[in-house]
Amino acid sequence: MMTRMIAATSTFEGPAIQWFKISPILALLGGALFLILVGSLTPQWKRGWYATASVITAVTAAVLTGVLWSQMGDDAPSTLVGGALAFDHFALFATFTICVSVALASLVVNDYLTREGEDGPEVYGLILAAAIGGVVMVSANDLLVLFLGLETLSLSFYLLTASSRSRTQSGEAGLKYFILGGFASAFFLYGVALLFGASGTTNLQSMAKVFADEVTVPANDGLLLAGIALLLVGFAFKVSLVPFHVWTPDVYQGAPTPITALMGSVGKVAAFAALIRVFMIALPSRIDDWRPAILVLALLTLVVGSVLAVIQTDVKRMLAYSSISHAGFILVGLEAASHIGHADAELGISSAMGYLFIYSILVIGTFAVVSVVAGEGDNATTLDAFKGLGKKRPVLALGMTVLLLAQAGVPLTSGFVAKFGIIRAAVSVESYALAVAAMLAAVIAAFLYLRIMVSMWLSDPTDDAPVSISKSAGLAITLAVATTLVIGVLPSLLLEATKQVFFRISA
Repeated sequence: MMTRMIAATSTFEGPAIQWFKISPILALLGGALFLILVGSLTPQWKRGWYATASVITAVTAAVLTGVLWSQMGDDAPSTLVGGALAFDHFALFATFTICVSVALASLVVNDYLTREGEDGPEVYGLILAAAIGGVVMVSANDLLVLFLGLETLSLSFYLLTASSRSRTQSGEAGLKYFILGGFASAFFLYGVALLFGASGTTNLQSMAKVFADEVTVPANDGLLLAGIALLLVGFAFKVSLVPFHVWTPDVYQGAPTPITALMGSVGKVAAFAALIRVFMIALPSRIDDWRPAILVLALLTLVVGSVLAVIQTDVKRMLAYSSISHAGFILVGLEAASHIGHADAELGISSAMGYLFIYSILVIGTFAVVSVVAGEGDNATTLDAFKGLGKKRPVLALGMTVLLLAQAGVPLTSGFVAKFGIIRAAVSVESYALAVAAMLAAVIAAFLYLRIMVSMWLSDPTDDAPVSISKSAGLAITLAVATTLVIGVLPSLLLEATKQVFFRISA
């Protein structure tokens, strides 16, 4: 018996790994290990060096992703690591977005930690760990691999949310996020188990083949439908869809502002990209079952997010509800993509991913300004704190104005490109109700951004306290504003890339 076991072990061969194709993940992993191990075992580095290492790591991963994109060209999508990860333009685009977001967020985190007198390597290590989880999620070709990436991302965010030891709100936000996130992960995992029970596999392509055969899996199979519902609930929590959004305002407000920016960018990109991949790859034969749910969730998210944002007095809570409304816009893109067989269905995925890239840049730039205004203690986040900012810091107020106008969808900004793309995708597949709801939500949300701008430019300062801007925060805001204007004026730079970001799925 022992001889047979040894022989079996000796003949085992693991999956072939194309190391360069997973180089972005390896770069992020190397940077995280370096920051956590080397940074912890060596004497305290000079302030800012940890942030520099994090930015270099993220930029390196982004460059590697760009190289892989150029090398891929028109090649057909493939899988890596024994079919566990997908290698396609969709995954590469989402990976690039995550890496860019991490680089910008690291600059804002450096400003925050410097202001608070902290400069530990563990924060940046957790940021890179979250990025690894996000990249795994957007590339996952297996539900179990997706769950591993989801938990890596979530655990990092739980710790980062509660990382501010000087603020009680931070610990409370981290605990709330952890408890509710645990429930969401449980729903997701139970959904995976039910889908496995219905199909006998967790591989996305294999599941699609099984579910397409109504002899094997009947169209009214309760096990399958329950699995889809639970999976959708898990995703809905992660991307803050109404009515699974209740954690978002409290966590966004309580977490350190740079971490809020990270959750709004990396977290949303990873979860939405995974949601789109799972439902469009594994469940195209059951679109008639899940499309109505997507339609209802999109309508609720658009309306509730924009309306509740208007009545808030804390800027972080305003932007939290605004992020919920933005999630509704992205969901409209998924609903448009679900009209398989329609000539313009692919516009849904392309516009959704373009929206995610643009929103990631906007949310980091916006929260960077909020972090600067909040000052030491990160407590001055009410609307009153922004009164007279145009008189005290006109350049900073101007940058914030550009970012807010972009979120409102004003022409010649990246936000207009994003919103126009989503509405166009909805109209092209005749989802007129969603298109109208999206336009109304944009109009309502514009009032929110106008309130902030009025406070900055038309109100007198409530105090004479100076607003100091570090070089790192200034650089992050400048890059965000520049990207917003460049994409707004020259949208073809982004649109040409998003044209390749879709799935060829047969009806």
